[in-house]
Order: sequence, then structure tokens, then C-alpha cells
Amino acid sequence: MHPIAKTVAASEVLPLRTRHREEMNCQIVHDSIHRRQGWTLIYQLELQGTAVGYGTVAIGGPWKEKPTVLEYYVLPEHRGRAFELFEVFLATATPAFFEIQSNDVLPTVMLHTYGRDIVSEKIVFRDGFTTTHPSGGATMRLVTSDEEVRQSLERRQGSSDWILEMDGQPVGKGGLAFHYNRPYADVYMEVGEAFRRRGLGSYLVQELKRFCYELGAVPAARCNVGNVASRRTLQRGGLVPFAHILLGTVN
Repeated sequence: MHPIAKTVAASEVLPLRTRHREEMNCQIVHDSIHRRQGWTLIYQLELQGTAVGYGTVAIGGPWKEKPTVLEYYVLPEHRGRAFELFEVFLATATPAFFEIQSNDVLPTVMLHTYGRDIVSEKIVFRDGFTTTHPSGGATMRLVTSDEEVRQSLERRQGSSDWILEMDGQPVGKGGLAFHYNRPYADVYMEVGEAFRRRGLGSYLVQELKRFCYELGAVPAARCNVGNVASRRTLQRGGLVPFAHILLGTVN
């Protein structure tokens, strides 16, 4: 019997998405899109009436009028038909673009098989080692209330925002974004141009990581491929690259 793809609510493929998260075992950059009403079309893939996988097409937010494949998952015992299932998914969903996290092996294979004009948009980082950078006279001040931080962490939305100060003056800022799969949080930071090259960015990353672990979360980060200064700062703060966000056009 030929496979079929049909649209379903995100809740219907939650068991499959849970399996996908377990296999990935990392921050999934676009995980939260499934919770945003009207942002996705979810396709359940079936063989003889049994759900064996799913595909996610983004249609809202930055992807409005740009239907984009974000996720494709097939249960391990059915991956012998992975190409056939993907072709049915493509024919049914008719997406125009790909946006794939490169360590997600199966959709990355599909990207390179059925896509073209493939480029890397961002580098994805995970925590690799602990650092002990000095503060250089800087102090960190939490802007978001403790209650807001805890609520954001639990709801998987919002952020924890910090200011980096020297002599009572702001010299940088950063924080943790929580709209990712548990237990991950995304580190973001910026140091004022006049205060760069002093190690303050690496110190800021280091301390945001520490705070993240104190919350019971796991730090991760992203930066644009061409942002050399940012990726060096993240690495000096103990984060290491492990994936790319790859963009492409469907053939």
C-alpha cells in the first residue's frame, strides 16, 4: 500500500515529536513553532493506516508566503522507505524551501537530495567546557524579576535579561531565551563597541551559562555564519559549534 500524508493537529504527532527530540538530544532551534497557532502545517505520514512519521512546514511569522520544510521524522523501523515517504510529503504539502538543522540527519539527507542553492544561515553551539574568565571590573544585574524568569522557564517562552555594568554604567547586555525544547535555553549577548576586546563578552557568556545551570536548564547559542567576533566570543565562553541551520530551495 502506498504511503499517505495528511494534515493533523500538532498534538496528534506529539508522540512522534517526543521520539524525535530524544534522538536529537540537543537544542532544536525551531521547536517552539509547533506551539504557535497558525504558524505551521503538520503532516502525519501513514503506512496502511499507521502513523510512521511526520513533517512540519512553516507558514507563519518569518515564513509567511514562504512555505518551508523545518522537520521530517520517520520511525527507525520504517526508514527503509524514507525517500518514498518524503516524496509523498513533498507532493502533498508542496513547500518551496528548506530550513534544516544539520545534525538532524534524516531531513539533512532530504535537503541534499531534493534541494538546491543550499547555504548555511547560522551556526548552532552547545556547551563544551567550563571557563574561569575574570570580570574585568564588570558586574551583572538581572533586569527580569526572579518570578518572571521562573514563569518563562516553565512556559518555555520569554527570557531572562541582564545588564553588564562598569562603574555603574551599562557596557553590555545579554540573557537567556527559553522558547526551546526542554531543558535548553539560548544565550544571547552584546557588548558596547567602546568596551570590546577586553574579555567582557566571554565573561558575560560564562556567567549566563552559570545562571542557566542554576535554573536547571542547559545553555546553547547561535550566531550568523559571518559574525566572526560573536562566534569567537561564544567559543571563549565555553560553547562549541555542533550544527548549522541550512537553507535551500525545493527542486
